[in-house]
Amino acid sequence: MRSEVPMFITLFFGLFFIISAFIVHPAYKSAAQELNNWTLIIISFAYVLGVINVARIHAKKLEERRPGWAYSVMTLFGMLIMIVFGIFVPARLYGGYETGSLFSWLFDNGQVPMQATMFSLLAFFIASAAFRAFRVRSVTASLLAVTAVIVMAGRVSVGELMWSDFPRFVEWIMGDLQTAGQRAVKIGAALGAVATGLKIILGLERSYFSGE
Repeated sequence: MRSEVPMFITLFFGLFFIISAFIVHPAYKSAAQELNNWTLIIISFAYVLGVINVARIHAKKLEERRPGWAYSVMTLFGMLIMIVFGIFVPARLYGGYETGSLFSWLFDNGQVPMQATMFSLLAFFIASAAFRAFRVRSVTASLLAVTAVIVMAGRVSVGELMWSDFPRFVEWIMGDLQTAGQRAVKIGAALGAVATGLKIILGLERSYFSGE
């Protein structure tokens, strides 16, 4: 029963929401909307469990003084400040999450700069990966290297000096060739997501069961 009940719930509600996309009957649509509202409530409780789990993991790491425990201190402190000032402190004491609150100030001056720093570091990793990928060892690698050089040359003024229509040629590559390949990848990813969803609904994929 420990496996059959979750599998039945997953099968029932998964098929219910899939069918709701093809049935336009008002009663069925209303039922689907009501279930979707309950789903949002369950997700809210899942957020609470996630916060508790994060606090438990970092508290244990801090108690055992594992390597990097100072980061756990900052994580717990930041999470506590954001929760307290975002939920419990009134607006007159700079609480809430509106503009001018401490929550908003910490997000704009703490989270956003750190996030921008992480994304800026990705440029160096991308450059390193591109350097390794440009080692021409096959036909596909040669096409990648040639295309990358053309695109980079067309994005700077030197390329336009070499050929006045160079920027337009690069736009054609990015707008037609690159978009076509990108859409093919997205279609493949969507088909993979559908296949994975069907496997979960039908009980063929049981990774959401602990121990299986």
